[in-house]
Amino acid sequence: MAENGEGLGTVPEHERILQEIESTDTACVGPTLRSVYDDQPNAHKKFMEKLDACIRNHDKEIEKMCNFHHQGFVDAITELLKVRTDAEKLKVQVTDTNRKFQDAGKEVIVQTEDIIRCRIQQRNITTVVEKLQLCLPVLEMYSKLKEQMSAKRYYSALKTMEQLENVYFPRVSQYRFCQLMIENLPKLREDIKEISMSDLKDFLESIRKHSDKIGETAMKQAQQQKTFSVALQKQNRVQFGKNMHFNGRIPEERNEVELKRAFEEEDENEEEVLTVQDLVDFSPVYRCLHIYSVLGDEETFENYYRKQRKKQARLVLQPQSNMHETVDGYRRYFTQIVGFFVVEDHILHVTQGLVTRAYTDELWNMALSKIIAVLRAHSSYCTDPDLVLELKNLIVLFADTLQGYGFPVNRLFDLLFEIRDQYNETLLKKWAGVFRDIFEEDNYSPIPIVNEEEYKVVISKFPFQDPDLEKQSFPKKFPMSQSVPHIYIQVKEFIYASLKFSESLHRSSTEIDDMLRKSTNLLLTRTLSSCLLNLIRKPHIGLTELVQIIINTTHLEQACRYLEDFITNITNISQETVHTTRLYGLSTFKDARHAAEGEIYTKLNQKIDEFVQLADYDWTMSEPDGRASGYLMDLINFLRSIFQVFTHLPGKVAQTACMSACQHLSTSLMQMLLDSELKQISMGAVQQFNLDVIQCELFASSEPVPGFQGDTLQLAFIDLRQLLDLFMVWDWSTYLADYGQPASKYLRVNPNTALTLLEKMKDTSKKNNIFAQFRKNDRDKQKLIETVVKQLRSLVNGMSQHT
Repeated sequence: MAENGEGLGTVPEHERILQEIESTDTACVGPTLRSVYDDQPNAHKKFMEKLDACIRNHDKEIEKMCNFHHQGFVDAITELLKVRTDAEKLKVQVTDTNRKFQDAGKEVIVQTEDIIRCRIQQRNITTVVEKLQLCLPVLEMYSKLKEQMSAKRYYSALKTMEQLENVYFPRVSQYRFCQLMIENLPKLREDIKEISMSDLKDFLESIRKHSDKIGETAMKQAQQQKTFSVALQKQNRVQFGKNMHFNGRIPEERNEVELKRAFEEEDENEEEVLTVQDLVDFSPVYRCLHIYSVLGDEETFENYYRKQRKKQARLVLQPQSNMHETVDGYRRYFTQIVGFFVVEDHILHVTQGLVTRAYTDELWNMALSKIIAVLRAHSSYCTDPDLVLELKNLIVLFADTLQGYGFPVNRLFDLLFEIRDQYNETLLKKWAGVFRDIFEEDNYSPIPIVNEEEYKVVISKFPFQDPDLEKQSFPKKFPMSQSVPHIYIQVKEFIYASLKFSESLHRSSTEIDDMLRKSTNLLLTRTLSSCLLNLIRKPHIGLTELVQIIINTTHLEQACRYLEDFITNITNISQETVHTTRLYGLSTFKDARHAAEGEIYTKLNQKIDEFVQLADYDWTMSEPDGRASGYLMDLINFLRSIFQVFTHLPGKVAQTACMSACQHLSTSLMQMLLDSELKQISMGAVQQFNLDVIQCELFASSEPVPGFQGDTLQLAFIDLRQLLDLFMVWDWSTYLADYGQPASKYLRVNPNTALTLLEKMKDTSKKNNIFAQFRKNDRDKQKLIETVVKQLRSLVNGMSQHT
């Protein structure tokens, strides 16, 4: 039962496998057959049995199919055998008919071949005519190209080449002559490029040579454009100081003449106006640009042009080593630069893209930095203010010219402010020499006036007002010397010169006013002050000259307000403006006066020293002469005469000089007594010295200079007086007892001073009494001196320890 069950189970499986074998590709039979062997035992045998049964079934079906169609096949063979005879007959008839047609068509074939040959010839002729008509325009255009090349019409030649390449050559490109032409065109283009580049190089060389002429013309035109406006400004400007309170003539006539001259120059130059196109032929640039544009190599041309122009710019910006020596050197430098940038500006506006605004701005900024560095370096060598002024005018004209072409020039005007400082320095040096010459030529005496005309001449030069002097009759004298009006005039001339630099700087009146006041302050506080101080310190300047210098500085100080009015009239800027700079004349002349006063004190003391050096005391005399020494009387007479001159000085100055002289005389006399080289002094010498001091006190009490209160001047000799009284009275007990007391009679006597003088008298007493020591009075006096010396030494030592 089990086997039967297995047999029943495998039969459907074998049928399934056989169906797969029949229905699938032979490549897939392997896995199917493998499954037969993977089944139960004896499955292979059963499968083979099943397979044999299936084969027998298929053989039976094939046999049935063959039996069914066999009769139809036999019938078809029979029919074919019947048609065979008819087919052979038909073949014979067709062959005969073909032979007959061939024989009949031979003549037609000959005639047809002739017709074909004629048609081919006709077609070839037509083709040749068509090709020739197609080639002739090409040849004509190529001939035209050759003519254009010969006539140097290179731009037209390039356009012809474009037409040949784009229109004509494609039509005949299959011909050999066209290929030759095509191969020749690049060479022609290169020739045109080389010729155009050669023309461009010639153009660049030409404009390099003519840059100065171009720049000169452009600057001349700019000057002509501003001449009229500048002349009007000069006419409307406040009169250049000539119409001040005390001036001689008003420069209106001069301004009218300048305005008339400006009109005449403008009329003369109207017919001579030239443009950059009149001076330079720009056609090579245009041609070259167009040619390179057509060739599609415009960038190469632009780069080459810009590179070459930058090289030329560096050459133009390189100054000559001696450029600073003359204004012509600066003018050549500026005209070349202007010419260069005028050409670039023209190229910028008439070409498309050859140069751009960014390129010109970059080139200008590079050039401007170089120009400023060159001008800053070379202008520093200029020591002539006239040359610096001409340089300024050139820079202004240079800036105005290029500004008219759209180039920014603010940095040039900033440079002008640096050069303005240098210009002021050169002016200060020049005026320092002028002031020195004025001081050298001055006689330092009041200006004498003998008539009204001379009086008016001085008044016209210097603003002096003194009602008392006006009331005096002729002849009379101005208190100041000749240098005062000359200095005043020169200060105004300095303001003129400083103003010249401020013109055309495009600055407001307020800024110009500030410039003038600052430069004038420098003139007063530095140059004039320095010249005055150097003058005061010169050895040959005596006391009389110093007194006159003090008087002169007083009047110059008073004239400073007129100088401020003078500047105000020039600039029309009121002095009440908040930011208006004041002139420092007050401090300048006050410092000079103080220096002169100090020099007076110094020279007066030197004179006193000279007289004191003439002293010839006999320090061992036994009795005085009974009258003051001659040198001292001469000194007192000298002081009296000098103090008479001091009456023109301010009161305090004269009083200070007198007090200083008395104090110095007192100090010199004291030093004479205490001189270390003086070893011995007799009582007779002290008495003689006392007579001289008495004369000094009498001189002080005579009030040589008014204004002292009481015995103030006599106090200068108080130290000498108390010292001499102590020795004359020999009141040592009182001195020693009252020393240090505020009410002491000898309060001004220093113990050290008294000790020094007493020791000198002690040595003299010993020398004179060698053989009189046995006399009682002499012995007592000697003992007294020794006792006082000991007490003074003890007092001095006590003071030293206390200190």
